[in-house]
Amino acid sequence: MDRISWDQYFMAQSHLLALRSTCTRLAVGATIVRQKRIIAGGYNGSIAGGTHCADEGCYVIDEHCVRTIHAEMNALLQCAKFGVPTEGAEIYVTHFPCLQCSKAIIQSGIKKLYYSENYKNHPYAIELFNQADVEVKQVKFNAESLEPLVSHTVPGSQ
Repeated sequence: MDRISWDQYFMAQSHLLALRSTCTRLAVGATIVRQKRIIAGGYNGSIAGGTHCADEGCYVIDEHCVRTIHAEMNALLQCAKFGVPTEGAEIYVTHFPCLQCSKAIIQSGIKKLYYSENYKNHPYAIELFNQADVEVKQVKFNAESLEPLVSHTVPGSQ
C-alpha cells in the first residue's frame, strides 16, 4: 500500500484545519508536531465566543484583519493553555507566517517551519528564522494526491 510522506500528511492536516477558518480574506491552518505526533492545531478565526468575519466582515486596520487570531498563534496558544511544550517541535502552515507569528514561532522554540504557499513572505521574518537556526522549507500540498488513498476500499468493509 502506498502511503503519503510525513510532510504531506501533516500539511494535509493543516489544510483540513484551514477549512474551519472564519476569516473571509484567507483561510489558514497550522499543525504543531513533535516526534511525528500532532500536539496542537489551529486556524485563523475570532476569539472564542467573538464575532466572526464570516458573520460581520473583516475588521481591517492597516491592511490586516484585527478580528482574527492567526492559525499559528492559535496553535501555540493551545499548547500554552494545556501545558504542552513546543521546544524542538515543528510547525506545518498552509501559508508563510506573518512577521508577528514568525517571531512567536521562534520564541516558542520550534525548530522547523514547513509552509505550503508563499504569502507576503516578509524579508525580516526570513532573516529572523536564519538567525534563530529555524529550518524553513516549502512543502507544496497537492490535494489530488490524496484521492486514490481516500477512495481506497478497506478489505471487509463492503
